[in-house]
Amino acid sequence: MILRSRFPDVLIPEVSLSEFVFEHAGRWMDSPALIEGPTGRTVTYRELRALIDHCRGALVARGFARGDVLCLFSPNIPEYAAVFFAVAELGGVNTTANPMYGAAELAKQLKDSDAKILVTASVLADKALTATKGTGVREVVVWGESEGCTSFASFVASGATGAKAAHQAEPARDLVALPYSSGTTGLPKGVMLTHRNVVANLAQIDFIDSTAPGDHLVGVLPFFHIYGMVVVLCGVLRKGACVVTMPQFDLEQYLRLTSAYGAKRAYLVPPIALALAKNPIVDTFDLSKLKFVTSGAAPMGRELEESCAARIGCMVKQGYGMTEASPVTHFTPEDPAFARSGSCGLLVPNTECRVVNLETKESVALGEHGELLIRGPQVMQGYLNNPDATAQAIDDDGWLHTGDVGYADADGFFYIVDRLKEFIKYKGFQVAPAELEGVLLTHAAVADCAVIPMADAEAGEIPKAFVVTRHDVTCEELMEYVAGIVASFKKVRSVEFIAKIPKSPSGKILRRELIALERSRMRSRILNS
Repeated sequence: MILRSRFPDVLIPEVSLSEFVFEHAGRWMDSPALIEGPTGRTVTYRELRALIDHCRGALVARGFARGDVLCLFSPNIPEYAAVFFAVAELGGVNTTANPMYGAAELAKQLKDSDAKILVTASVLADKALTATKGTGVREVVVWGESEGCTSFASFVASGATGAKAAHQAEPARDLVALPYSSGTTGLPKGVMLTHRNVVANLAQIDFIDSTAPGDHLVGVLPFFHIYGMVVVLCGVLRKGACVVTMPQFDLEQYLRLTSAYGAKRAYLVPPIALALAKNPIVDTFDLSKLKFVTSGAAPMGRELEESCAARIGCMVKQGYGMTEASPVTHFTPEDPAFARSGSCGLLVPNTECRVVNLETKESVALGEHGELLIRGPQVMQGYLNNPDATAQAIDDDGWLHTGDVGYADADGFFYIVDRLKEFIKYKGFQVAPAELEGVLLTHAAVADCAVIPMADAEAGEIPKAFVVTRHDVTCEELMEYVAGIVASFKKVRSVEFIAKIPKSPSGKILRRELIALERSRMRSRILNS
């Protein structure tokens, strides 16, 4: 059974991403486009367009051309948008990296993506310079000043204004973004998204969100993540509204900015929704203008959704998607008639879905659980340099296998109930078990290991390691060892020693057996508490 969106298809224009985002910008050139939250520094649409023009000229002066890759390794600041759209307008590719990455993690992405230029913050410059060794990166540009790097000020001053791409971008073929995702299994892979993929997704969600010129939205979601990149950065600018940037999440600052700018909407992840529902500091801020909270990137339980709505006094709803789908496939509109508590929403226009049996891959009936398969114009072209992983993710009929288990009810509302994917969702960030296992195995005391997600009230999931040891070692020693190598959000936060790691005859770790064991223990603790 193929399930289709209950909404009519929308027109997807054959234009570049920047053309689509700034299509109507002439109407509001003197309105704020971006505000730097911590300082209040404002960039209007006119100033943003001028800065994009300068960045484009600087890139052309460096020989940056169609198909070349630039890496953005930075927290959210207004200039992030200028570089991103300048690259897009030249037919280049933005590969976005998590600023919490260590040098080794960043180096892997730089090598795999074949990035030519790296743009970062001065506080990250040392790490960035270390990561570029042995890669194709020719220049590191920093916001501010840092030894061994080009300052952003000198970068924008180095090229002629009005510089354009030598060749017109082909929206259906040319990549515009190359974020990295773990997909359903394994290590991070470059997700190839064309201009048309992202434009399609923006068109698909346009009618669902009534953001208007003059509105402000606090950009707490990182721009390197597909959710913040498309839904917030591109989506809000498309509508002539203003993004108030935050370099990192701080609850008090987030609440202050939301109150000060009278934000009507918030795009969040479940841990932030939990803070809104539970933290006493929320009561000290005026959030009366906040009307809609949308949570994504990880499932949120019905109880949290309802408690957050009651605390804030606004509509709290969910969406669903994945990097490989640019990202949105399901969304809850602002009309309460299209909302179901605990649901991730309805299919967006131009999108089809199948729910299939986990073993047979045959479609199941409405209400029955199965893996969600997605087909639509927002689905990626594949994984960079990884045809095998691409073939596993997208079948011959064009269906993207999400690795998430859910069901659809008779009215077309979808619910996510489990995950086949091996990666762990820590506060909305993807953590690949295989990566942590690889790190653990470099410790002299570790003979074998397996990492699984463990439920956590605040983070959603945390990495837990089951370890077979060669000799005595403490849990704390192993956790500290891993923490010294990986980004902070990837840290192993629980260790259990075990006699043997369950594996299939082919040697694959049977993670689901360990997950089932952990869940049964949790149920016992709840029953006995």
